[in-house]
Amino acid sequence: MAKWPYCTSKWQRLRSAKLGQSPVCVICEKRGHTEVATTVDHVKPISQGGDPFPAMDGLMALCERCHNEKTAGFDRTHGNASNRRFKGCDANGHPIDPADGWWG
Repeated sequence: MAKWPYCTSKWQRLRSAKLGQSPVCVICEKRGHTEVATTVDHVKPISQGGDPFPAMDGLMALCERCHNEKTAGFDRTHGNASNRRFKGCDANGHPIDPADGWWG
């Protein structure tokens, strides 16, 4: 966590606020189980033009597993349109990824 903006006190406050607001991993919840959120992730990665200090809706509270899944499959591929941030469906058959084109 040595890269900017993660080493700033502004980020630490924003991260704490998001985890306080959303203490459970949002993706695990959609998958039907509860996992404590330990990571705060940018919905739009900074490397893809995202705001380093976005509003709360520009952040996602995730567990380490879901964060690593998003980072490896989406952030590092520069948001390739064929790559979903999160794979799978919820109990109703709806895509887990809130940015999936299915949601319209």
